[in-house]
Amino acid sequence: MTYQETLDWMFSQLPMYQQKGASAYNGKLDNIRCFSDHLDKPELKFRSIHVAGTNGKGSSSHLLASVLQEAGYKVGLYTSPHLKDFRERIRINGSMIAEERVVDFIHKNKVFLDEKKLSFFEMTVGMAFDHFAREGVDIAVIEVGLGGRLDSTNIISPEVSLITNIGLDHTEMLGDSISKITREKAGIIKPGIPVVVSEWQEEAAPV
Repeated sequence: MTYQETLDWMFSQLPMYQQKGASAYNGKLDNIRCFSDHLDKPELKFRSIHVAGTNGKGSSSHLLASVLQEAGYKVGLYTSPHLKDFRERIRINGSMIAEERVVDFIHKNKVFLDEKKLSFFEMTVGMAFDHFAREGVDIAVIEVGLGGRLDSTNIISPEVSLITNIGLDHTEMLGDSISKITREKAGIIKPGIPVVVSEWQEEAAPV
């Protein structure tokens, strides 16, 4: 397949939140864990920072990646969604993943992807982790796509987790109150791993 044909397949065949709403939300990590095993657990081959939050997580991720790159690190950056080009989602030191790498990754894993019926987001996360591992990044900044606890990015064991803020968003999947949504986003917090919360919110504090 060409690059455009590859993107067409990714976007049209697999469910995305933008197309199907709440039904696109998998609500479990089984698929991405299985895909990680298939890819030889690439997320274990680089250090990472995990970023969640309702607002500001994208800009915070870009800022962190820029600071780390300026400090001399080879930095992966995974964000979503993209604005113009799918490859914006996966960068190393600011450079987008090559079109050829996208095509090769899908071609190599297409039988598995068809068989397991992975979502668009699951395959994209796997692609990012595999790319970062193959290119030997020193650290990757990983932005959560939706929520946190059951987000496909939540198979990493980061050096630190960052939660920017909590607001009422995606309530049909994450819950209809700040406290419920906080529980989902706080799901990226792991034992023994530091967490930074950038905004104090009284309703979220008990969680």
